[in-house]
Amino acid sequence: MLAIVNCRQVVTLRGPARPRARAELREIGIIEDGAVLARDERILATGRYADLKGQIDAGAEIVDGAGGVLLPGFVDAHTHLVFAGNRADEFEQRIEGATYEQIAASGGGIRATVGRTRQAGEQDLLAAARRHARWFVANGTTTVEGKSGYGLDTESELKLLRVIRQLCREGPLEIVPTFLGAHEIPGESTREQYVERVIEEMLPQAAAERLAEYCDVFCEPHIFPVPDARRILLAAKALGLGVRVHADQFTASGAATLAAELRAATADHLEHTDHESMEALAASGVQPVLLPGSVYSLGQRRYPDARAMIEHGLAVVLATDFNPGSSPTASMPMILSLACTQMRMTPAEAVAAATINAAYSLGRGADIGSLEAGKRADFVLYDCTDYREVPYHFGVSLIKGVWIRGRRYI
Repeated sequence: MLAIVNCRQVVTLRGPARPRARAELREIGIIEDGAVLARDERILATGRYADLKGQIDAGAEIVDGAGGVLLPGFVDAHTHLVFAGNRADEFEQRIEGATYEQIAASGGGIRATVGRTRQAGEQDLLAAARRHARWFVANGTTTVEGKSGYGLDTESELKLLRVIRQLCREGPLEIVPTFLGAHEIPGESTREQYVERVIEEMLPQAAAERLAEYCDVFCEPHIFPVPDARRILLAAKALGLGVRVHADQFTASGAATLAAELRAATADHLEHTDHESMEALAASGVQPVLLPGSVYSLGQRRYPDARAMIEHGLAVVLATDFNPGSSPTASMPMILSLACTQMRMTPAEAVAAATINAAYSLGRGADIGSLEAGKRADFVLYDCTDYREVPYHFGVSLIKGVWIRGRRYI
């Protein structure tokens, strides 16, 4: 048995067995002077230490929370986990005035990472991904969604998905794999040729090898407009994959409406989404995944309208969008801080969006995302006395311990 005791706050996120919306986002189930008991990778009980004390086995491993705060491990529902190299040079170019679109047009952007990733072997990519995984765990994240998308040919996309599978097998980070072959159009193909290749070659092979649970498409008029995105996503659904959509990041192009039409699991980004699209997403039960880190990193000012989405009853999710170009961060606490300061989400709403709602967006709400009996023992201990300090102290790590499946990694 493992017992985490003497916690000033245990933030359980207990509640209805579904994503949280509207006022529910602020109901995060705080237990004062709390404790958590776990055995065999699962949570046995959460409650006040005084009430649970008698249930602790004589030989239990007891961890003194020292008056800190215990939260569920963060669930990061949008990452580009595996790639080669970095794009620090583009970071400097943006500082000097170049736009994301200008950099891409000159051969930078996604295609620059594609070139490096195609050349890298699986072992090199696995080594890089292990490093990234350590960053996530060090920042309190215990589950991530990991996308391909930096191969843009059949062999390389499958290579990325195999690396994700191997990394997940190694642990401790759990990874939910997503095929994102439709991330950009490679220089050697026309859009029409590449869409056909994604549908006829990449998706069937990824599905046959069971390398992905979801398919995502970067739906923008200059990349994959709505008609092409629809074709790809319908093909993915026919193969049994769930669907997600990079939607309305740079333009209000109808991508969010497409996500609603297809009843996608999520519509991600949504910086330019209008109220009509929000209504469509709400009616279809699509969860918005908001990525303030990419807005911040690109030096832009138009953040997703989180308050309007919450008012429309959408079960908002927060994620890092970890990638080498537009959001090179694995820090969910930093994302929470941006959500609070730039999108006017309350700390409670941000915590719910990065834990229980994110878990449901990945089809894992019954297993992770809250501290409740029977769920996986994934939790993080913070050196603070109030959960609001996690986004408040931006750029500072307050983490004292990280447990995944009941085993301590930090």
